[in-house]
Amino acid sequence: MILKEKLTSEAGFQYVIDNMELMCSPGRRRMLQQSLMTDPIEMEAEYRRIATVIKLLADENCNRHIAAIRHQLMQTHDLQGSLNSLHHRQTLDEIELFEIKNFAFLCMETVKAATALGIGSLLAIPDLSSVFDLLDPDNTGIPNFYFYDSYHPELAALRQQIKARRTLLDNKAPDDADIGRLQSEIGDLIERQNVVSREVAVQLSEQLTVHADTLQQAFDRMAYTDFLFAKATLAAKWRLCLPEVRVDSLSFQGLWNPRLKHRNEELKRRYQPIDIELRSGVCLVTGANMAGKTVLLKSAGTAQLMAQFGFYVPAERASIIPVDDVVFCIGDEQNEMNGLSSFASEIIKISDTVRRSRHERMLIMIDEPARTTNPVEGKAIVQAVTTLLNGCDSLSLITTHYSQLGTACRRLRVKGFVEAMSDKPLTPDNINEFMDYSLLPSDDDDVPQEALRIATILQCDQELLDTATKQLSES
Repeated sequence: MILKEKLTSEAGFQYVIDNMELMCSPGRRRMLQQSLMTDPIEMEAEYRRIATVIKLLADENCNRHIAAIRHQLMQTHDLQGSLNSLHHRQTLDEIELFEIKNFAFLCMETVKAATALGIGSLLAIPDLSSVFDLLDPDNTGIPNFYFYDSYHPELAALRQQIKARRTLLDNKAPDDADIGRLQSEIGDLIERQNVVSREVAVQLSEQLTVHADTLQQAFDRMAYTDFLFAKATLAAKWRLCLPEVRVDSLSFQGLWNPRLKHRNEELKRRYQPIDIELRSGVCLVTGANMAGKTVLLKSAGTAQLMAQFGFYVPAERASIIPVDDVVFCIGDEQNEMNGLSSFASEIIKISDTVRRSRHERMLIMIDEPARTTNPVEGKAIVQAVTTLLNGCDSLSLITTHYSQLGTACRRLRVKGFVEAMSDKPLTPDNINEFMDYSLLPSDDDDVPQEALRIATILQCDQELLDTATKQLSES
Protein backbone atom coordinates (compact mmCIF):
# COMPACT_ATOMS: atom_id res chain seq x y z
CA MET A 1 0.00 0.00 0.00
CA ILE A 2 1.35 3.40 -0.99
CA LEU A 3 0.56 6.93 0.15
CA LYS A 4 -1.21 7.84 -3.09
CA GLU A 5 -3.82 5.15 -2.41
CA LYS A 6 -4.74 6.70 0.96
CA LEU A 7 -5.23 10.31 -0.17
CA THR A 8 -8.97 9.87 -0.64
CA SER A 9 -9.42 8.07 2.68
CA GLU A 10 -9.78 11.23 4.74
CA ALA A 11 -9.71 14.91 3.82
CA GLY A 12 -7.51 15.67 6.83
CA PHE A 13 -4.73 13.48 5.47
CA GLN A 14 -5.07 15.11 2.04
CA TYR A 15 -4.72 18.48 3.81
CA VAL A 16 -1.41 17.34 5.32
CA ILE A 17 -0.07 16.26 1.94
CA ASP A 18 -1.24 19.48 0.29
CA ASN A 19 0.87 21.44 2.80
CA MET A 20 4.12 19.64 2.02
CA GLU A 21 6.77 22.09 0.77
CA LEU A 22 8.33 19.94 -1.94
CA MET A 23 10.84 21.50 -4.30
CA CYS A 24 10.60 19.20 -7.34
CA SER A 25 8.33 16.77 -9.14
CA PRO A 26 10.57 13.75 -8.39
CA GLY A 27 10.17 14.57 -4.69
CA ARG A 28 6.40 14.60 -5.00
CA ARG A 29 6.43 11.34 -6.90
CA ARG A 30 8.64 9.82 -4.21
CA MET A 31 6.18 10.98 -1.55
CA LEU A 32 3.17 9.53 -3.37
CA GLN A 33 4.99 6.20 -3.79
CA GLN A 34 5.95 5.95 -0.11
CA SER A 35 4.89 2.58 1.27
CA LEU A 36 3.00 2.24 4.53
CA MET A 37 5.75 1.35 7.00
CA THR A 38 5.02 -1.55 9.36
CA ASP A 39 8.55 -2.32 10.54
CA PRO A 40 9.27 -0.49 13.83
CA ILE A 41 13.00 -0.37 13.05
CA GLU A 42 12.33 1.26 9.68
CA MET A 43 9.93 3.76 11.22
CA GLU A 44 12.30 4.77 14.02
CA ALA A 45 15.16 5.18 11.56
CA GLU A 46 13.05 7.56 9.48
CA TYR A 47 12.04 9.53 12.58
CA ARG A 48 15.71 9.91 13.50
CA ARG A 49 16.52 11.25 10.04
CA ILE A 50 13.70 13.78 10.32
CA ALA A 51 14.94 14.80 13.78
CA THR A 52 18.43 15.41 12.37
CA VAL A 53 17.09 17.71 9.65
CA ILE A 54 14.78 19.55 12.08
CA LYS A 55 17.82 20.35 14.23
CA LEU A 56 19.63 21.76 11.20
CA LEU A 57 16.61 23.85 10.20
CA ALA A 58 16.66 25.49 13.63
CA ASP A 59 20.38 26.39 13.39
CA GLU A 60 20.93 29.76 11.71
CA ASN A 61 24.50 28.76 10.89
CA CYS A 62 23.10 26.09 8.57
CA ASN A 63 20.81 28.38 6.59
CA ARG A 64 23.21 28.91 3.70
CA HIS A 65 23.80 25.22 3.11
CA ILE A 66 20.12 24.33 3.50
CA ALA A 67 19.23 27.03 0.97
CA ALA A 68 21.84 25.54 -1.39
CA ILE A 69 20.29 22.08 -1.13
CA ARG A 70 16.82 23.45 -1.74
CA HIS A 71 18.10 25.41 -4.73
CA GLN A 72 19.53 22.24 -6.30
CA LEU A 73 16.29 20.37 -5.61
CA MET A 74 14.23 23.13 -7.26
CA GLN A 75 16.25 22.62 -10.44
CA THR A 76 15.96 18.83 -10.43
CA HIS A 77 13.81 17.69 -13.35
CA ASP A 78 12.09 14.37 -13.88
CA LEU A 79 14.75 12.27 -15.64
CA GLN A 80 13.05 8.91 -15.31
CA GLY A 81 12.40 8.66 -19.05
CA SER A 82 16.07 9.28 -19.88
CA LEU A 83 17.21 6.87 -17.18
CA ASN A 84 14.89 4.22 -18.57
CA SER A 85 16.45 4.78 -22.00
CA LEU A 86 19.90 4.21 -20.53
CA HIS A 87 18.76 1.03 -18.81
CA HIS A 88 17.51 -0.20 -22.20
CA ARG A 89 20.76 0.86 -23.91
CA GLN A 90 19.01 3.42 -26.09
CA THR A 91 20.76 6.47 -27.53
CA LEU A 92 20.11 9.79 -25.79
CA ASP A 93 19.66 13.00 -27.73
CA GLU A 94 21.46 16.27 -27.01
CA ILE A 95 18.74 17.55 -24.67
CA GLU A 96 18.77 14.32 -22.65
CA LEU A 97 22.55 14.44 -22.42
CA PHE A 98 22.28 18.00 -21.13
CA GLU A 99 19.73 16.88 -18.53
CA ILE A 100 22.06 14.11 -17.36
CA LYS A 101 25.00 16.48 -17.09
CA ASN A 102 22.95 19.11 -15.31
CA PHE A 103 21.62 16.48 -12.90
CA ALA A 104 25.14 15.27 -12.14
CA PHE A 105 26.12 18.88 -11.41
CA LEU A 106 23.13 19.35 -9.07
CA CYS A 107 23.97 16.15 -7.23
CA MET A 108 27.58 17.20 -6.78
CA GLU A 109 26.53 20.58 -5.40
CA THR A 110 24.00 18.93 -3.08
CA VAL A 111 26.66 16.56 -1.77
CA LYS A 112 28.95 19.53 -1.04
CA ALA A 113 26.23 21.26 1.00
CA ALA A 114 25.22 18.02 2.73
CA THR A 115 28.85 17.32 3.67
CA ALA A 116 29.15 20.82 5.14
CA LEU A 117 26.03 20.10 7.23
CA GLY A 118 27.36 16.71 8.32
CA ILE A 119 24.54 14.74 6.65
CA GLY A 120 26.36 13.40 3.61
CA SER A 121 25.99 9.79 4.76
CA LEU A 122 22.38 10.38 5.77
CA LEU A 123 21.37 11.54 2.28
CA ALA A 124 23.64 8.95 0.65
CA ILE A 125 23.69 10.62 -2.77
CA PRO A 126 26.31 8.77 -4.86
CA ASP A 127 29.28 10.53 -6.47
CA LEU A 128 28.51 11.49 -10.07
CA SER A 129 31.75 13.30 -10.79
CA SER A 130 32.76 10.68 -13.39
CA VAL A 131 29.44 11.23 -15.20
CA PHE A 132 29.97 14.98 -15.15
CA ASP A 133 33.56 14.64 -16.39
CA LEU A 134 32.43 12.44 -19.27
CA LEU A 135 29.97 15.13 -20.39
CA ASP A 136 32.43 17.97 -19.71
CA PRO A 137 35.57 16.97 -21.67
CA ASP A 138 36.85 20.55 -21.83
CA ASN A 139 36.60 20.96 -18.03
CA THR A 140 34.28 23.95 -18.21
CA GLY A 141 32.82 23.15 -14.79
CA ILE A 142 29.37 24.34 -15.87
CA PRO A 143 26.21 22.24 -16.33
CA ASN A 144 25.59 23.23 -19.97
CA PHE A 145 26.10 20.50 -22.55
CA TYR A 146 27.45 20.74 -26.09
CA PHE A 147 28.90 18.27 -28.59
CA TYR A 148 32.38 19.57 -27.86
CA ASP A 149 35.03 19.60 -30.59
CA SER A 150 37.15 17.33 -28.44
CA TYR A 151 34.58 14.53 -28.80
CA HIS A 152 35.44 13.93 -32.49
CA PRO A 153 38.34 14.96 -34.75
CA GLU A 154 36.01 16.18 -37.54
CA LEU A 155 33.81 18.47 -35.47
CA ALA A 156 36.16 21.44 -35.21
CA ALA A 157 36.91 21.47 -38.96
CA LEU A 158 33.25 21.03 -39.92
CA ARG A 159 32.16 23.93 -37.74
CA GLN A 160 34.92 26.19 -39.08
CA GLN A 161 33.91 25.40 -42.66
CA ILE A 162 30.22 26.03 -41.96
CA LYS A 163 31.07 29.33 -40.30
CA ALA A 164 33.34 30.43 -43.17
CA ARG A 165 30.74 29.64 -45.85
CA ARG A 166 27.98 31.38 -43.92
CA THR A 167 30.20 34.47 -43.73
CA LEU A 168 30.72 34.35 -47.49
CA LEU A 169 27.00 33.85 -48.03
CA ASP A 170 26.14 36.84 -45.85
CA ASN A 171 28.42 39.04 -47.94
CA LYS A 172 27.01 37.98 -51.30
CA ALA A 173 24.66 40.16 -53.29
CA PRO A 174 21.12 38.75 -53.64
CA ASP A 175 21.67 37.93 -57.33
CA ASP A 176 25.17 36.41 -56.95
CA ALA A 177 25.51 33.11 -58.85
CA ASP A 178 27.52 31.52 -55.97
CA ILE A 179 24.62 31.70 -53.50
CA GLY A 180 23.13 28.37 -54.57
CA ARG A 181 26.49 26.63 -54.43
CA LEU A 182 27.28 28.00 -50.96
CA GLN A 183 23.86 27.01 -49.63
CA SER A 184 24.32 23.48 -50.95
CA GLU A 185 27.80 23.20 -49.41
CA ILE A 186 26.52 24.47 -46.06
CA GLY A 187 23.70 21.92 -46.17
CA ASP A 188 26.15 19.09 -46.89
CA LEU A 189 28.45 20.21 -44.07
CA ILE A 190 25.57 20.48 -41.60
CA GLU A 191 24.36 17.01 -42.59
CA ARG A 192 27.86 15.63 -41.98
CA GLN A 193 28.03 17.47 -38.65
CA ASN A 194 24.73 15.88 -37.64
CA VAL A 195 26.05 12.43 -38.57
CA VAL A 196 29.17 12.98 -36.47
CA SER A 197 27.09 14.37 -33.57
CA ARG A 198 24.91 11.29 -33.76
CA GLU A 199 28.02 9.10 -33.56
CA VAL A 200 29.13 11.04 -30.49
CA ALA A 201 25.68 10.65 -28.91
CA VAL A 202 25.80 6.89 -29.51
CA GLN A 203 29.27 6.68 -27.99
CA LEU A 204 28.36 8.81 -24.95
CA SER A 205 25.14 6.84 -24.38
CA GLU A 206 27.10 3.58 -24.43
CA GLN A 207 29.56 4.99 -21.92
CA LEU A 208 26.73 6.26 -19.71
CA THR A 209 25.06 2.86 -19.54
CA VAL A 210 27.88 1.84 -17.20
CA HIS A 211 26.62 4.54 -14.82
CA ALA A 212 22.88 3.84 -15.30
CA ASP A 213 22.39 2.19 -11.91
CA THR A 214 24.37 4.91 -10.13
CA LEU A 215 22.36 7.61 -11.88
CA GLN A 216 19.12 5.90 -10.90
CA GLN A 217 20.27 5.66 -7.29
CA ALA A 218 21.23 9.35 -7.29
CA PHE A 219 17.88 10.30 -8.80
CA ASP A 220 16.03 8.30 -6.14
CA ARG A 221 18.14 9.79 -3.35
CA MET A 222 17.57 13.36 -4.56
CA ALA A 223 13.83 12.67 -4.62
CA TYR A 224 14.04 11.23 -1.11
CA THR A 225 16.04 14.25 0.06
CA ASP A 226 13.23 16.51 -1.12
CA PHE A 227 10.65 14.37 0.70
CA LEU A 228 12.74 14.23 3.87
CA PHE A 229 13.29 18.00 4.01
CA ALA A 230 9.59 18.60 3.36
CA LYS A 231 8.64 16.32 6.26
CA ALA A 232 11.11 18.03 8.58
CA THR A 233 9.92 21.47 7.47
CA LEU A 234 6.29 20.52 8.15
CA ALA A 235 7.19 19.08 11.55
CA ALA A 236 8.97 22.29 12.54
CA LYS A 237 6.31 24.58 11.12
CA TRP A 238 3.37 22.77 12.72
CA ARG A 239 5.25 21.70 15.86
CA LEU A 240 4.50 18.05 15.30
CA CYS A 241 5.77 15.46 17.76
CA LEU A 242 8.08 12.49 17.40
CA PRO A 243 5.96 9.35 17.92
CA GLU A 244 7.20 6.41 19.94
CA VAL A 245 6.80 3.02 18.28
CA ARG A 246 5.31 0.43 20.65
CA VAL A 247 3.70 -3.00 20.52
CA ASP A 248 1.13 -2.79 23.31
CA SER A 249 -0.94 0.39 22.95
CA LEU A 250 -1.64 3.29 20.63
CA SER A 251 -2.06 6.60 22.41
CA PHE A 252 -2.18 10.31 21.76
CA GLN A 253 -1.91 13.08 24.33
CA GLY A 254 -3.00 16.47 23.07
CA LEU A 255 -4.08 15.09 19.69
CA TRP A 256 -5.21 17.75 17.22
CA ASN A 257 -6.58 17.80 13.71
CA PRO A 258 -4.43 20.05 11.47
CA ARG A 259 -7.20 20.90 9.03
CA LEU A 260 -9.72 21.83 11.73
CA LYS A 261 -7.24 23.51 14.07
CA HIS A 262 -5.90 25.79 11.35
CA ARG A 263 -9.41 26.67 10.21
CA ASN A 264 -10.42 27.53 13.77
CA GLU A 265 -7.33 29.69 14.14
CA GLU A 266 -8.30 31.62 11.00
CA LEU A 267 -11.79 32.12 12.41
CA LYS A 268 -10.35 32.93 15.88
CA ARG A 269 -12.22 30.05 17.42
CA ARG A 270 -11.16 27.79 20.28
CA TYR A 271 -9.69 24.40 19.47
CA GLN A 272 -9.44 21.68 22.11
CA PRO A 273 -6.95 18.80 21.70
CA ILE A 274 -7.92 15.44 23.18
CA ASP A 275 -6.25 12.42 24.78
CA ILE A 276 -7.00 8.85 23.78
CA GLU A 277 -5.49 5.38 24.16
CA LEU A 278 -6.40 2.28 22.14
CA ARG A 279 -5.55 -1.39 22.41
CA SER A 280 -6.57 -4.44 20.44
CA GLY A 281 -10.33 -4.81 20.33
CA VAL A 282 -13.14 -2.29 20.28
CA CYS A 283 -13.44 1.07 22.00
CA LEU A 284 -16.95 2.52 21.85
CA VAL A 285 -17.29 6.30 21.98
CA THR A 286 -20.58 7.93 22.94
CA GLY A 287 -21.62 11.52 23.48
CA ALA A 288 -23.97 14.25 22.44
CA ASN A 289 -24.40 15.39 18.89
CA MET A 290 -21.88 18.10 18.04
CA ALA A 291 -19.49 16.56 20.57
CA GLY A 292 -16.68 16.04 18.07
CA LYS A 293 -16.87 12.25 17.86
CA THR A 294 -16.42 12.20 14.08
CA VAL A 295 -13.51 14.63 14.35
CA LEU A 296 -11.93 12.28 16.89
CA LEU A 297 -12.00 9.40 14.40
CA LYS A 298 -10.58 11.53 11.61
CA SER A 299 -7.87 12.99 13.84
CA ALA A 300 -6.70 9.64 15.21
CA GLY A 301 -6.75 8.00 11.79
CA THR A 302 -4.88 10.87 10.14
CA ALA A 303 -2.23 10.85 12.86
CA GLN A 304 -1.75 7.09 12.48
CA LEU A 305 -1.41 7.41 8.70
CA MET A 306 1.13 10.19 9.13
CA ALA A 307 3.17 8.09 11.53
CA GLN A 308 3.24 5.05 9.28
CA PHE A 309 4.18 7.04 6.21
CA GLY A 310 7.14 8.40 8.15
CA PHE A 311 5.81 11.76 9.39
CA TYR A 312 5.81 13.29 12.82
CA VAL A 313 2.29 13.52 14.24
CA PRO A 314 -0.05 16.32 15.46
CA ALA A 315 0.00 15.72 19.21
CA GLU A 316 1.94 16.66 22.32
CA ARG A 317 2.98 13.03 22.81
CA ALA A 318 2.17 9.90 20.84
CA SER A 319 2.88 6.19 20.80
CA ILE A 320 2.14 4.20 17.68
CA ILE A 321 1.42 0.54 17.01
CA PRO A 322 2.26 -0.32 13.37
CA VAL A 323 -0.79 -1.77 11.62
CA ASP A 324 -1.42 -3.20 8.16
CA ASP A 325 -3.92 -0.49 7.23
CA VAL A 326 -5.94 2.44 8.54
CA VAL A 327 -9.59 2.13 7.51
CA PHE A 328 -12.16 4.93 7.66
CA CYS A 329 -15.86 3.98 7.63
CA ILE A 330 -17.26 7.48 8.04
CA GLY A 331 -20.66 8.31 6.62
CA ASP A 332 -19.92 11.64 5.02
CA GLU A 333 -16.81 10.20 3.39
CA GLN A 334 -18.60 7.23 1.78
CA ASN A 335 -18.58 6.89 -1.99
CA GLU A 336 -22.04 5.89 -3.06
CA MET A 337 -21.07 3.33 -5.65
CA ASN A 338 -23.18 2.83 -8.76
CA GLY A 339 -26.14 4.64 -7.28
CA LEU A 340 -26.26 2.57 -4.09
CA SER A 341 -27.91 4.11 -1.06
CA SER A 342 -25.79 5.51 1.77
CA PHE A 343 -26.58 2.42 3.85
CA ALA A 344 -25.58 0.06 1.04
CA SER A 345 -22.22 1.74 0.45
CA GLU A 346 -21.58 1.92 4.21
CA ILE A 347 -22.43 -1.70 4.97
CA ILE A 348 -20.30 -2.94 2.06
CA LYS A 349 -17.31 -1.02 3.45
CA ILE A 350 -17.94 -2.31 6.99
CA SER A 351 -18.42 -5.86 5.74
CA ASP A 352 -15.13 -5.75 3.85
CA THR A 353 -13.40 -4.34 6.93
CA VAL A 354 -14.76 -7.10 9.19
CA ARG A 355 -13.64 -9.72 6.66
CA ARG A 356 -10.15 -8.26 6.45
CA SER A 357 -9.84 -8.04 10.24
CA ARG A 358 -9.71 -11.84 10.40
CA HIS A 359 -6.25 -11.88 8.82
CA GLU A 360 -4.98 -8.27 9.05
CA ARG A 361 -4.25 -5.98 11.95
CA MET A 362 -5.79 -2.59 11.25
CA LEU A 363 -6.77 0.66 12.90
CA ILE A 364 -10.50 0.82 12.14
CA MET A 365 -12.55 3.99 12.48
CA ILE A 366 -16.33 3.51 12.19
CA ASP A 367 -18.66 6.45 12.70
CA GLU A 368 -22.23 5.64 13.75
CA PRO A 369 -22.62 2.31 11.92
CA ALA A 370 -26.08 1.51 10.53
CA ARG A 371 -27.24 5.08 11.11
CA THR A 372 -29.47 5.05 8.04
CA THR A 373 -31.50 1.92 8.68
CA ASN A 374 -34.32 1.26 11.17
CA PRO A 375 -33.28 1.28 14.86
CA VAL A 376 -34.03 -2.39 15.52
CA GLU A 377 -31.89 -3.71 12.68
CA GLY A 378 -29.37 -0.93 13.21
CA LYS A 379 -28.75 -1.96 16.80
CA ALA A 380 -28.38 -5.61 15.76
CA ILE A 381 -25.81 -4.63 13.11
CA VAL A 382 -23.83 -2.52 15.60
CA GLN A 383 -23.86 -5.40 18.09
CA ALA A 384 -22.61 -7.80 15.40
CA VAL A 385 -19.85 -5.46 14.19
CA THR A 386 -18.73 -4.70 17.74
CA THR A 387 -18.70 -8.37 18.75
CA LEU A 388 -16.69 -9.50 15.73
CA LEU A 389 -14.15 -6.67 15.82
CA ASN A 390 -13.74 -7.04 19.58
CA GLY A 391 -12.52 -10.58 19.03
CA CYS A 392 -9.74 -9.75 16.56
CA ASP A 393 -6.29 -8.19 16.79
CA SER A 394 -7.30 -4.92 15.14
CA LEU A 395 -7.81 -1.68 17.06
CA SER A 396 -11.32 -0.35 16.45
CA LEU A 397 -12.74 3.02 17.42
CA ILE A 398 -16.52 3.10 16.95
CA THR A 399 -18.91 5.91 17.72
CA THR A 400 -22.56 5.04 18.42
CA HIS A 401 -25.90 6.41 19.58
CA TYR A 402 -27.22 2.95 20.48
CA SER A 403 -27.70 1.95 24.12
CA GLN A 404 -27.71 -1.48 25.73
CA LEU A 405 -25.45 -3.15 23.19
CA GLY A 406 -24.38 -5.75 25.74
CA THR A 407 -20.83 -5.93 24.37
CA ALA A 408 -17.97 -6.30 26.83
CA CYS A 409 -15.59 -3.70 25.46
CA ARG A 410 -13.93 -0.48 26.50
CA ARG A 411 -16.16 2.60 26.48
CA LEU A 412 -15.42 6.30 26.40
CA ARG A 413 -17.82 9.21 26.61
CA VAL A 414 -17.30 12.73 25.33
CA LYS A 415 -17.85 15.05 28.29
CA GLY A 416 -20.09 17.28 26.18
CA PHE A 417 -21.94 20.46 27.19
CA VAL A 418 -20.48 22.41 30.09
CA GLU A 419 -22.26 25.71 30.60
CA ALA A 420 -19.36 27.00 32.73
CA MET A 421 -17.04 26.79 29.69
CA SER A 422 -17.88 30.39 28.77
CA ASP A 423 -19.30 33.54 30.37
CA LYS A 424 -21.16 34.40 27.17
CA PRO A 425 -24.90 33.81 26.82
CA LEU A 426 -25.52 30.45 25.16
CA THR A 427 -26.81 30.88 21.58
CA PRO A 428 -26.97 28.77 18.41
CA ASP A 429 -24.00 30.74 17.05
CA ASN A 430 -21.63 30.03 19.94
CA ILE A 431 -22.81 26.60 21.09
CA ASN A 432 -19.43 25.02 20.24
CA GLU A 433 -17.75 27.25 22.82
CA PHE A 434 -19.63 25.34 25.52
CA MET A 435 -18.47 21.89 24.38
CA ASP A 436 -15.83 19.99 26.35
CA TYR A 437 -14.37 17.39 24.01
CA SER A 438 -12.52 15.50 26.75
CA LEU A 439 -12.96 11.73 26.73
CA LEU A 440 -14.04 10.11 30.00
CA PRO A 441 -14.02 6.38 30.81
CA SER A 442 -17.54 5.00 31.01
CA ASP A 443 -18.98 1.75 32.37
CA ASP A 444 -22.51 2.70 31.36
CA ASP A 445 -24.14 0.80 28.50
CA ASP A 446 -26.54 3.71 28.01
CA VAL A 447 -25.59 6.62 25.77
CA PRO A 448 -26.18 10.29 26.65
CA GLN A 449 -29.55 11.70 25.59
CA GLU A 450 -29.00 15.34 24.78
CA ALA A 451 -30.64 15.72 21.37
CA LEU A 452 -33.65 17.60 22.73
CA ARG A 453 -31.41 19.85 24.78
CA ILE A 454 -29.44 20.72 21.66
CA ALA A 455 -32.66 21.34 19.74
CA THR A 456 -33.80 23.68 22.52
CA ILE A 457 -30.55 25.65 22.41
CA LEU A 458 -30.89 25.87 18.63
CA GLN A 459 -34.31 27.48 19.21
CA CYS A 460 -36.30 24.87 17.33
CA ASP A 461 -40.10 24.95 17.17
CA GLN A 462 -41.45 24.89 20.73
CA GLU A 463 -44.43 22.68 19.90
CA LEU A 464 -42.08 20.19 18.29
CA LEU A 465 -39.89 20.19 21.41
CA ASP A 466 -42.82 19.85 23.81
CA THR A 467 -44.32 16.99 21.84
CA ALA A 468 -41.04 15.13 21.60
CA THR A 469 -40.38 15.61 25.33
CA LYS A 470 -43.83 14.20 26.12
CA GLN A 471 -43.28 11.18 23.88
CA LEU A 472 -39.91 10.55 25.54
CA SER A 473 -41.39 10.64 29.02
CA GLU A 474 -44.08 8.16 28.02
CA SER A 475 -41.75 5.69 26.37
